[in-house]
Amino acid sequence: MTRGGRDKDRDEAERRCIVTGESQPKAGLIRFGLGPDRQVVPDVLGRLPGRGFYVVADGDAIAKAAAKGLFARAARGPVTVPPELARDVEAQLVRRVVDLISLARKAGQAVTGYEKVKDWLVKDQARVLIQASDGSERGKSKLRPPEGNGTFIGCLTARELGLSFGRDHAIHGALAAGGLTERVVEEAARLAGLRKRIDGQTVGKDTKNA
Repeated sequence: MTRGGRDKDRDEAERRCIVTGESQPKAGLIRFGLGPDRQVVPDVLGRLPGRGFYVVADGDAIAKAAAKGLFARAARGPVTVPPELARDVEAQLVRRVVDLISLARKAGQAVTGYEKVKDWLVKDQARVLIQASDGSERGKSKLRPPEGNGTFIGCLTARELGLSFGRDHAIHGALAAGGLTERVVEEAARLAGLRKRIDGQTVGKDTKNA
């Protein structure tokens, strides 16, 4: 599967990353555009008008694009790069993933809570297991994701996962098969790639012991 969670043989448009020079499906890339003042603007949804520039969903790659003047090169002119560009992209992706899980919940395709998630897994009703990155390792180890690729999401914090279900926090979640689930997996893969390395450290690792 691609970084975005889709099958490689699926026919979809590809774009070239301005950092790596490699072309790949847009699902695994972050699109950037230029504002009226030629400020680089993240466009996670890919809806901003004008020419876009693509960077692989990786915090180090975005930092390199800014530090090495690659956005200016791609734009063929001077640009302004916000100092917290990677964080801005991260915030947009978090909101995107949270909103999609919330939509799945409203459609009856997502549940939270240890017992409900366990029941879905036992009945093979779950397509994807979601667990908070800062949840207890001991508690999370009691559940196993379904077999196959793209069946586990672990890049959201307990607070972020809770927002998807209208709660203060949540540790376990599950998604049933369906179009919404595929979109969640795709966006979560981009978020996981971005959070892997930001500011030189791993982001979202477990911090609790209970």
